[in-house]
Amino acid sequence: MSIDVQNKMLKTVLMLDAATCLAFGLLLCIGNTFLARLLGLPADLLFYAGMILFPCTVLMFVTGRQACPHSLLVRLIVMGNLGWALASIAVLIVPVGTPTVIGYGFVIVQALAVMGIAALEYRFAASHSLSAAS
Repeated sequence: MSIDVQNKMLKTVLMLDAATCLAFGLLLCIGNTFLARLLGLPADLLFYAGMILFPCTVLMFVTGRQACPHSLLVRLIVMGNLGWALASIAVLIVPVGTPTVIGYGFVIVQALAVMGIAALEYRFAASHSLSAAS
């Protein structure tokens, strides 16, 4: 795969990550009361989790718009995504609210999705830096 294709793929995944963070942040902030009842998680937890996603969205968008995304920023995004996924699972393990069956499913599915996006970002960033070095 050429460096141009890898660069384009990385930028596409970063922009997808930014869009999903924005959408998810809006969902958690605007729908926190409804989601709290549906998922069995505290409304404040959902609201503040959503608020955290807005600066993440900006970082992902700015990084994805760079001609050649800086590897340090991509690593930071990957680590942030992994941290989000781990924190999501921790919410199910540590007594925070009483998650419903839908709540367990919701948290697990979104954590897996975030891990998948992180894996793609890592893969394309690693391929991109290997190609650039050769």
